[in-house]
Amino acid sequence: MKKEYQLLLAEDEPSLGLILKESLESRGFKVDHCEDGEAAWNCYQGKDYDLLILDVMMPKLDGFSLAQKVRKVDGYIPIIFLTAKSTTNDVVEGFEKGGNDYIKKPFSIEELIVRVKALLEKKSNPIHQEWMTIGKYQFHPGKQILKIEEDETYLTSKESEVLKELMMHQNELTDRSTILEKLWGSADFFNARSMDVYISKLRKKLEKDPELQILNIRGYGYKLISS
Repeated sequence: MKKEYQLLLAEDEPSLGLILKESLESRGFKVDHCEDGEAAWNCYQGKDYDLLILDVMMPKLDGFSLAQKVRKVDGYIPIIFLTAKSTTNDVVEGFEKGGNDYIKKPFSIEELIVRVKALLEKKSNPIHQEWMTIGKYQFHPGKQILKIEEDETYLTSKESEVLKELMMHQNELTDRSTILEKLWGSADFFNARSMDVYISKLRKKLEKDPELQILNIRGYGYKLISS
């Protein structure tokens, strides 16, 4: 990696925090580690970070609340949540609070490294800086904005990722397992339920163009139909 990326790690378990910090630094990242949400917020305000890794259950300020504060001033910085919570509702809440990825404990260091690199590469991808056309809508993946005429809707990071994936294969069948592996890292039951929730949300946000449909091809995947 050419650039030396600066990461902020917020993890209240000292031993795990130290392991993660040292592992990330051994891969060439610069890492600041904080043991509570308030300390992490103070660090965030004082430095320009490229990516945040936030434990959900932290003292003083939990990870979800910290992400919400960050999103009020920065809608683009990638955020990864670390948590022992694993229900579909927990995962969905994480993305709705502004997260770009969600890693369930326990996890391997290599899994975290792969996801960190993927988000940083995605952030620098030129496609995230361009408007894309979908039916009567305009969609900006980087800004996570869906626009029809003068009406703008802000998408969550996961809604944006799912929509972009479907748009890359408009009028073609997109394999369900492929999307799950690419965007969630696994095609397990909980992730599949989570994706169904996002597909439903996207259908509602695209309903102003009756020519647009997201079809569920049972047993295979989804197809985004546009005129």
